[in-house]
Amino acid sequence: MKLALARLLGLGLLVLVAVAHGQEQPEPVEELSLVQGDPARGRLVFAPCRTCHFTEAEAGHGNGPNLYRIFGKVAGQQAGFDYYSGPMQSAGFVWTPQLLYAWLEDPMAALPGTTMMSAGVPDDGQRADLVAYLQSISVRGSAAPAAQ
Repeated sequence: MKLALARLLGLGLLVLVAVAHGQEQPEPVEELSLVQGDPARGRLVFAPCRTCHFTEAEAGHGNGPNLYRIFGKVAGQQAGFDYYSGPMQSAGFVWTPQLLYAWLEDPMAALPGTTMMSAGVPDDGQRADLVAYLQSISVRGSAAPAAQ
């Protein structure tokens, strides 16, 4: 997990350096695949996360930042959320499904010093389901799957 996250973060740093120096962006050496998840099951996996995070745009932030349309956002930079840890504020990476999948395995190990109080989601299938749920609410014009 740490190796996968390091590769993703390393590629992001390479892209930032290349862009800053007017170079073309490097091609990824390897693409990390993401196990196909089920958004309905992911909504259930998300239940404990709701203690701190909301997924509805109108809900705003909780103890953690709102996760509505999280993909494509720069980590640690959501407007209106003023409680990011120093490491998260300076992380500078953009949330992608693959990066979030790696992050969710063990957030505290992925970014030491983060204030996200989570043991993570160690089960690959549940993590894939959770990412699928967050992807389902990240598509423009979509709404979160209805509660059952």
